[in-house]
This record gives sequence, C-alpha cells and structure tokens, in this order.
Amino acid sequence: MTTPTAAAQAAHPHDFHAAGFPPGAEGRALFWIAVAFSVFQIATAAHLVDFASQITRAAHVGFLMLLGFPFLALAAGRGVGMRALGWAAGLAGVSVALYQWWEYVPLLMRAGDPLPLDIAFGVLALGLVFAAAWAMMGPALPIIAGAFLAYCLFGQHLPSPLNHRGYDFAQVVDHMAYGTEGIYGIPTYVSSTFIFLFILFGAFLEKAGMIKLFTDVSLGLVGHRMGGAAKVSVLSSGLMGTISGSGVANVVTTGQFTIPLMKKFGYRPAFAGGVEATASMGGQIMPPVMGAVAFIMAETLGVDYIEVVKAAVIPAILYFAAAFWMVHLEAGRMSLRGLDRAELPSPLRAVREGWHLILPLAVLVWLLFSGYTPLFAGTVGLGLTLMLILGASVALGLPAGTIRVIFWIGLGLAAGAFLQWGIWVVAGAVAALVAANALSRGGRETLLICRDALADGARTALPVGLACALVGVIIGTMTLTGAANTFGQYIVGVGRESLFLSLLLTMITCIVLGMGIPTIPNYIITSSIAGPALLELGVPLIVSHMFVFYFGILADLTPPVALACFAAAPIAKERGLTISINAVKIAAAGFVIPYIAVYTPALMLQPGGALAGAIGFVPAVVYIVAKSVLSIGLWGAAVIGWLGRPLALWERALAMVAAFTLIAALPLTDEIGLGLAALFGLRLWMQRRARTA
Repeated sequence: MTTPTAAAQAAHPHDFHAAGFPPGAEGRALFWIAVAFSVFQIATAAHLVDFASQITRAAHVGFLMLLGFPFLALAAGRGVGMRALGWAAGLAGVSVALYQWWEYVPLLMRAGDPLPLDIAFGVLALGLVFAAAWAMMGPALPIIAGAFLAYCLFGQHLPSPLNHRGYDFAQVVDHMAYGTEGIYGIPTYVSSTFIFLFILFGAFLEKAGMIKLFTDVSLGLVGHRMGGAAKVSVLSSGLMGTISGSGVANVVTTGQFTIPLMKKFGYRPAFAGGVEATASMGGQIMPPVMGAVAFIMAETLGVDYIEVVKAAVIPAILYFAAAFWMVHLEAGRMSLRGLDRAELPSPLRAVREGWHLILPLAVLVWLLFSGYTPLFAGTVGLGLTLMLILGASVALGLPAGTIRVIFWIGLGLAAGAFLQWGIWVVAGAVAALVAANALSRGGRETLLICRDALADGARTALPVGLACALVGVIIGTMTLTGAANTFGQYIVGVGRESLFLSLLLTMITCIVLGMGIPTIPNYIITSSIAGPALLELGVPLIVSHMFVFYFGILADLTPPVALACFAAAPIAKERGLTISINAVKIAAAGFVIPYIAVYTPALMLQPGGALAGAIGFVPAVVYIVAKSVLSIGLWGAAVIGWLGRPLALWERALAMVAAFTLIAALPLTDEIGLGLAALFGLRLWMQRRARTA
C-alpha cells in the first residue's frame, strides 16, 4: 500500500489516480475492501458466481459507496467525526444494495406500486449517489443531474413545449432507484462489467511492466529523430492509452517520465505538458481497446464492438499523425535534434525481453475481432495476464532448460483450453499458480503485487463508477419524460437551415458539459440528446455518436477546465491554462476530423455521403484520407509557423485558409483549398530553389 502525499492531493483534488490508500487501520480496511470489490467483479464477470443483473449492479454501486465515502474522508485528512460520517454513509450504501438483493423478487412483483419502505431506500440511494459524486468529482455533474431530477418533479409547471404531463414523487423515485432505467441503468451495467474489467486489465499490465516496454520501444524507434523526446511521448502515451482507457490516469503515469524528458530535451514546459495531455487523451480513441466509452457506445447502439473499432481506426491514426507532425515542426522551429542513439534502448531487445507482456493484449484483440463480447474478451485477457505474471514467478524457481520449457508449454495449453472447456480452466490454472507462488518468497512478493493491482483497479474505478451511476438519473429523466425530444427537435430545426450550425451547437454542448464532467457521462448525455437529432438530419448513426465522443474527449483539453492539462501541470511545473492552450493547438486535428466525417462518412469507413455516391466507396476513402492529411499538414505549418524555415504571417494565413477550405464540404471548397495548397507549396519550392542556387 502507498501513502498519498499532500502535494499529490493538492495537485489532484478530484483525481484519485495520483494518491494511494491512507495509512493506519482504516486505510488497511479500505485496501481490503478494494481487493474484495475487484474479486467480486471478476467472479461475476467470469460467471464463477451468478447473480441477477439488477443485483450485480446494486452490489457494484454498494461497493462504490463503501469504498468511496470513507476514502474521501481519510484522504482529505478529516477529523474523527467526518470519518465516522464517511463510514456511516458507506454502510448505508451497502444497506441499499442488500435491500435490493433481499427484496429482488418482491420488488419485481410490485413494480410501479412501491411501498413506503421502497421509497425510503430509493431516496437514500439517490441521496448517496449525489453526495458521493459531488465529493469525488466536484459540483458540475451533480448540479446537472439535479436539474434533470427537478425537471422530473416540477417540469409540468414549465411553459410548452418544455413541460411534461407530471409525475408524482413516488413514481419518480421508483423509476430512478429501481429497475434498469435510473441509477442502475446501462451506464452502471457497463461500469460493473466492461469498464471495471478493462481498468483491472490495465492495472495488471502496468504492474507487469507494460509502461516500461512501451517507453523503451518508443525511445528506440523515434528517440533519435528530430524532436525525439516529444515523439516518444506521443507514441508511448498512445500505446498505453489503448489499454488504460483513461486520459487523466495516463497523464499522471507515463507523464512522470515523458514530460521531464521533453523539458530536458529543450521543449517549453507548456508545450511538453500539452503533448502529453493530447497523446494521453487520444488513447481513448485508439483501437483496439480504446476507452470505456467505446463499450458503452457498442452497447447503446446494439452493434458489435468491431463496428465501433472500424469507425475509429482512420480518425485515430490521423489524430496521432497530427500530434507527431506538430511536435516535429516545433522541434524544427526550435532546432531540437534527436537524442544520442547510443544512449537509447534497442526496440528489438525490449520486445525480446518483454514480448510475453504483449500476449494477453494480442489474445484480447483477437477475441474482440473474432466476434466475442467485450466482457468475455476482457475476462479472458485478465485471466491470461494473471497466468503470465504468476507463471513467470513460478518459472524463476524452476531449473533452467527443459523443465521450464515444459512448464510454459503446459501453461500455454491450459490457457488455450478455455475455448473448449470455458473459463473454469483459466480459473483453475490461476488458483494452482497462486498456490505454487505461496510456497516461495519470490512468489509471495508476486502475489502481493497482484493484490496491490486489485486494490489499485478498484480505486481507479471509483470516479468512473460513480459518474455512471449518477448519469443514470439523466438517462432516467429522458426515458420518463421524453425530454431529449425537445432539445433534439431544436437541433433538427437548426439543421434544416444549416447542418454546420447544428454540429457547432452539438460541439459547444459537449465542450461545455465537459467542463468538470468525465468523458463517459458527457458522451451519454450528449449522445442521448444530439445523437437522434443528427441521425434525423442524415448523419449515419455511428458517425453521429463518434462526433459526440470526440468532443467529449477534447473537452478535457479545452480551457478553462481542461482536466488532463491540469493533471500535467504539477509535473511540467507550468500553469494548467497555458498547457491547455498548447494542447488545443497540438490536438487541432481532433477538432476537424469529426466535421470531415459527418460530411464524408467514408473517413470512418461508413457508407453514405455525396462523395461515395459519386466516385464509389473505396476511392472516396482514399480521397478523403489524402485530403485530411493535406489539411492537417497545412494546419500544423500555420499554427507552428515553421516548415523547413520560419514562415511569414501571410504564408501562415495562406496555409490556414487552405486547410479550412479543405475541411469545409461546400461547393468548390475542395478545388479552392487544393489551389491554395498548391500556391503555398509552389512558394516554398521557389524559395528553396532560390536558396540552393
């Protein structure tokens, strides 16, 4: 167990990735509650223990309460009274879960006609979720959810068309606190299954040394090139983001290495922090694993996860290519050359030494792409990671040579047997490896590492799980009152005059909601409101949801809140707002790619759009990718002001206008943009030729 420092708590008042469990008996109790939480989630996900979905969701929220309230009180250094109140609130959350379990069948039988005791426990559940979310994430999300709840209770008094028919107090509480429409809705279901498992998966891979592997490979591949330190950050943070799924967590883990490296290399602190924040947030859109929102999207749309991956792959590559281009140009502007190749690790050697760490990720990707559910793939991936960590420890105690080879072959056969005989084979192998590790000193240390990973995973899941529970109130309001239709019709009305204005309105909504709200609730709220409206305007379903997804992520880079940038601030020793301004410049491609995809869905490998209808789908994909690359290249040159040499203001303006016209999907804008780009390129070529002569 680790002890949080005062500096870490001050730097991240609502970020619990940066702090460990508090010291003392209460901290140890919370540690073991976190371990129990993770074990429960693994057991239910692997169907080693089966409960009804409603009970599993209630238990998930109950664990969040039991862990969250006392943790908040202890981590903040509160007095005895506040700590006692925290434990009381946590136990109250457990009582709500136990009531849902004990009364499960009677609650189903009397659905729609709750007893006074049902209402009392429902009010308690709602109050605890609001209080925990406020304490952990600040007031933004609880205030928004509270406004929706107030609309349920008093919306009948509003003028038309904002009003609804009216619902009594008991009906609202019953809808929100029981069943699968309120706090135990789809967001909580996804949190208690996919999200928790993939958080644990990332925690175990991190403990196994995945960050070191990614960093060494990145250093070896690009560290010696111009601007190598920043390119290492983009590559390693993007790779780590594919398995962690959390941008802010990525900043405070990989950023501890990459930001000081960039500063030492010569980059400005604000630019170094902006690069790390941009790359870390981009991990949520980078297949194959992506972030938690991708799983929620697949569940909401009722499509296979592979369909979401297919839509995300080209935009994600463009996003990171743009970040690479920006740091390359900045390095050229500041004359920052690469690191000394002799000081860098060999990427081949890093892969040879750590190739086994890639196996669980490779199996996970294969399962996802083979049509298995994310829950099954995540469970198997986590099981194989455990087998790898525990098996490596056992193998060290065996004689080198044939016996070790036989051991690894046997372990591989046991891992492969799950396809034939199910998860019990993996569970049995893990249990045997745990017993074998318990017999040696080195093995017991490995078990302690695994135990710590279980606790870290549960702690990391706290803000995500509570956000999912609270955002269920917003979803419940929409399903009960039909509130989404009002805002959706407004967007449709604007879109009939101008689709661009509708998109702009949706983008602003995402960014405003993102000021202090995590990506997951941001996506759920805006996709529920704007997604159907954009679909009615002719935007393909997945494209409309990806549009919302992108801007929910970019909200963590956008001033004035910019959570990812403020997480990077204490590492970079620079103001979060200054880092945010640099991050917006670096992530500029992320702001334009969703617009391009709406007008030309071929960018997300989706059918439809005038271009595909005119020239065919495959040529449309090639054309739009080439146009996007050209636009990104021009934008980078305009923002940084360097392309082989410093650019004059009028040259930067020319590049920016060319980039913008290539993005716009209006008549003749492509022709104008290509013409301006050719003029810009001709100017550079003529000057270079003159200098050479």
